Amino acid sequence: MPEGPSIQILREAATQFAGKTVVRASGNSSIDMVRLVGRRVVAVRSWGKHFLIEFVGFSLRIHLLMFGSYRINEGKDGAVPRLSLRFAGGEELNFYTCSVRYIEEPLDAVYDWGADVLSDAWDAAAARKKLRAMPDTLVCDALLDQTVFSGVGNIIKNEVLFRIRVHPLSTVGALPATKLRELVVQARQYSFDFLEWKKAFVLRQHWLAHTKRICPRCDIPFVKAHLGKTQRRSFFCENCQRRYEA
Repeated sequence: MPEGPSIQILREAATQFAGKTVVRASGNSSIDMVRLVGRRVVAVRSWGKHFLIEFVGFSLRIHLLMFGSYRINEGKDGAVPRLSLRFAGGEELNFYTCSVRYIEEPLDAVYDWGADVLSDAWDAAAARKKLRAMPDTLVCDALLDQTVFSGVGNIIKNEVLFRIRVHPLSTVGALPATKLRELVVQARQYSFDFLEWKKAFVLRQHWLAHTKRICPRCDIPFVKAHLGKTQRRSFFCENCQRRYEA
């Protein structure tokens, strides 16, 4: 599933369509395509894993799910887009294997921009407050909670927990105040590191825990397990990642 930094890259690439008018809309989505034709794109925005195309009176929300993808000014060989938007001059924006839906309300009324780890509006104090309100939650689940850390996905989760030496089965309420603060700081910092490495096409080279077999600190095998309510894959070291429990 594309994480927040990947959607940020999409948003930056798609800013070229802001101010332009849709001349044709097609695809195998069930949304009303006719509604889009003749509409001018007011802005392209993102919130965590959501890519947003804003029009006057409504917006489109694109979620790439687990295996979604996009193409700008080109198609994907042999694949029918879930949504294809065409603009004057042959420009196009295509989305595949994704969720597409309309948002009727103003985006500022729908989204808490302060929860987006890559946003200028990111509110670390609010994130800490939300975490303190869920003391029994496992940290592996808390990091994937989009109401707290919008944009954080499984890669960021595994890397952050390894970076701060916290076991994924630790409970939020058992974390010392310094570790709770570190968790919040690194969820944002690693997201920006991810963004930088992704743009440079070197992201995988920087993974220390995700999908790895051996702990680079202890030189012993990592544990791989599907943990928490999310049952997402976790890669961790039983030796250097401390388990905090109430």
